[in-house]
Amino acid sequence: MSNPLKKLAGQTAIYGLTSIVGRLLTWFLVPLYTLKFTTDQYGIVTEMYAYVAFLVVFLTYGMETAFFRYSTLKEYQPKKVFTTVIYSLFATSFIFIATAFLFDQQIANWLKYPNNPEFVTWFAIIVGLDAISSIPLAKLRADNRAFRFVIINFTNIIVFVGLNLFFLAYCLPKFNAGESNWLVETFYNPEIGVGYVFISNLIAVSVKFILLLPDIFKARYGFEISLLKKMFIYALPLLIFGLAGIVNETIDRIMLKRILFETEGLKETMSQIGIYGACYKISIIITLFIQAFRYAAEPFFFSQEKEANAKETYAKVMTYFVIVCATIFLGVMLFMDAIKYFIPNEEYWVGLKVVPILLFANIALGIYYNQSIWYKLSGKTKFGAYIGVFGAAITIILNYIWIPIYGYMGSAWATLACYASMMLLSFILSRKHYPIKYNLSKIFLYLGLAFGLYFITTYLSLPKGIIKYGIHSLIIIAFLAVIYFLERPKKVVI
Repeated sequence: MSNPLKKLAGQTAIYGLTSIVGRLLTWFLVPLYTLKFTTDQYGIVTEMYAYVAFLVVFLTYGMETAFFRYSTLKEYQPKKVFTTVIYSLFATSFIFIATAFLFDQQIANWLKYPNNPEFVTWFAIIVGLDAISSIPLAKLRADNRAFRFVIINFTNIIVFVGLNLFFLAYCLPKFNAGESNWLVETFYNPEIGVGYVFISNLIAVSVKFILLLPDIFKARYGFEISLLKKMFIYALPLLIFGLAGIVNETIDRIMLKRILFETEGLKETMSQIGIYGACYKISIIITLFIQAFRYAAEPFFFSQEKEANAKETYAKVMTYFVIVCATIFLGVMLFMDAIKYFIPNEEYWVGLKVVPILLFANIALGIYYNQSIWYKLSGKTKFGAYIGVFGAAITIILNYIWIPIYGYMGSAWATLACYASMMLLSFILSRKHYPIKYNLSKIFLYLGLAFGLYFITTYLSLPKGIIKYGIHSLIIIAFLAVIYFLERPKKVVI
């Protein structure tokens, strides 16, 4: 038994590390983007990738999970399942790309980018190839070919980051300084601007697709329409759940554009989106921890299910999870004077006030993910979809109400309200279906203490520099000391 578990743990670490490192590397491009682009230009990048998030979920329509499910059923041949899914995704992606090419100008007009219809075609190819690539990547995971999976994904990331650095950190400064050379003259056109971010993505996803072609060509074992129908029925709830999740994550950027455009004008609207999108990235510090935690925690939760003290273990994990999140929140907010230079362009700093709101929103989301073990272990996964749709409804309604009044601040508060509501609803449902006695007093204490200490510092008139950082460091040490005092192992008296 130990060998399969070690293998599972090892592969979980590999896949998790790949995802987290990839997200971290692309995250470190934000300073480059915000340094090279004005707020309204970065708003274009923020908005377009919000649409990408929707379209990738829509074009894969839950088939990745359906592939895992049906390739393990005895009544179906794994190779036929793979072929059926690949053909299906090829067909839908081709139709999507062809439609984008035929109506690129109309779509660009609708997006308010009438002079850039190429954005539509570039992203259609990016999303289409990404959707098709998801299945051979899933097959690599199913076949336990972790090394090839990592190589292909890291190659995709390195190409994307490398091309961004080439176009924006090398060619752009050379051109602006009048130090042109054959590389700049051959590959750089200043009129493309933010389009180089998209071109880098297009090339990177094309390279990934080419590397996966040997695996894709293995899809030659017969397409079965009846199998596809069953897989689609299985995947449909997953599609709805996935779209609901993407609504919660990205719909605010799209709604900002649609709602503010009429009153603010295009340039000011895109500027708000750019500021919000850049400052949102700072809150992803907690998201990265949550993602790493989920890769490690989910296998652990399932492995603990049959233990006598499983629920007590889950409760302890929640407490420690909140401790880490509260510490990250306090650290980020107390050292915001330094962290804000992650966005080197001061034009973006006006939006830093959304960071504490979004940090708490992501903490609420992390607690929800932690709680979600109740419907996974009890086999009532439909509640996950219900909660996701509930959160999406809150997101859309509150953004619609608050954006006209508060702008992107309304979007930040809507995000917090959404994730906090999902967390609360999940907790209420778990009390009935799979009750776990979380230590609520400590959870509220640690979160309240972290926020309270930060709130107090906003009223302290401390001189900037080493004195301020020293006092803030002492505050964090005191916070950790309180935690240690409350969490330290109790001595047993005989």
